Amino acid sequence: MFKAIVIEKDEASYRASVKDLDESQLPEGDVTVRVSHSTLNYKDGLAITGRGPVVRKFPMVPGVDLVGTIEESSDPSYKVGDAVLLNGWGVGEGHWGGLAQKARLKGEWLVPLPPQFAPQQAMAIGTAGYTAMLCVLALERHGVTPEHGEILVTGAAGGVGSVAVSILSKLGYTVVGVTGRMAESEYIKSLGASEVLERSAFSSAGKPLGRERWAGAIDVIGSHTLANVCATTKYRGIVTACGLAGGMDFPATVAPFILRGVALVGIDSVMCPRSERLIAWQRLGTDLDISKLNLITKEIALSEAIPMATRLLDGQVRGRVVVNVNA
Repeated sequence: MFKAIVIEKDEASYRASVKDLDESQLPEGDVTVRVSHSTLNYKDGLAITGRGPVVRKFPMVPGVDLVGTIEESSDPSYKVGDAVLLNGWGVGEGHWGGLAQKARLKGEWLVPLPPQFAPQQAMAIGTAGYTAMLCVLALERHGVTPEHGEILVTGAAGGVGSVAVSILSKLGYTVVGVTGRMAESEYIKSLGASEVLERSAFSSAGKPLGRERWAGAIDVIGSHTLANVCATTKYRGIVTACGLAGGMDFPATVAPFILRGVALVGIDSVMCPRSERLIAWQRLGTDLDISKLNLITKEIALSEAIPMATRLLDGQVRGRVVVNVNA
């Protein structure tokens, strides 16, 4: 038997609870992982609370991240005792995920735990940090260097934003954070931001073009915020979009793209090819200041994840939430 958060839905209700499950109930897969830690991401919050149509079948164990050791494997790439981690691949949505003490998965979804990180540290980074690294890699791939100017990071007090600010500052970029929680300004600056702006300056309808300022940007908000970021990005600047905390809409014009050559790059962390995942985790091992993970991270027990999901969606959580599934 093992403990897991289980989401159930019927005509009466949508509910999440911690339950004891039997290993025979695990879904199909060629590896079984004894999970040590998971995380609580925005998508997990939507799944647990039912505020968004994230879960595609029931019952479901949420958790888009996990780290642990191989307990059984018929995949030749892994043997019993190997330390592995997982981000995305629809886990926690269509396949039972990481907010449990055991998980059965496809071996091709896993990557080895980088030796630089303890399990807790890997989950302090998690999907949010791995997504932030994919954004940074996209900026680099399009030729944006520190000499080009300021990089804007929206949602800078959240999971993706916190890691993005930390990585970019270590790489020598001048980083400007945007947040709806100005009380977190000193926290964002402690991660390396040179300036923090109020999100309200970006969150309402703006002009097709504004004053050029950003050499690049990482946006997790979407909607008017993303439109305004594009409108104020410099000639041939790069904007990476990886979130929709402010909405799925994009009320913009083509002006930034056809008059300034701005590039809008979509970042998908869920189905990202394994080769790119390995590069991202390798770079996290060298480009993220591990000492800042303590600033970014709060650790909770499995039983605390359900109430924490509501707080996360209500914007009351700073940085990353690591879930010790065995606590």
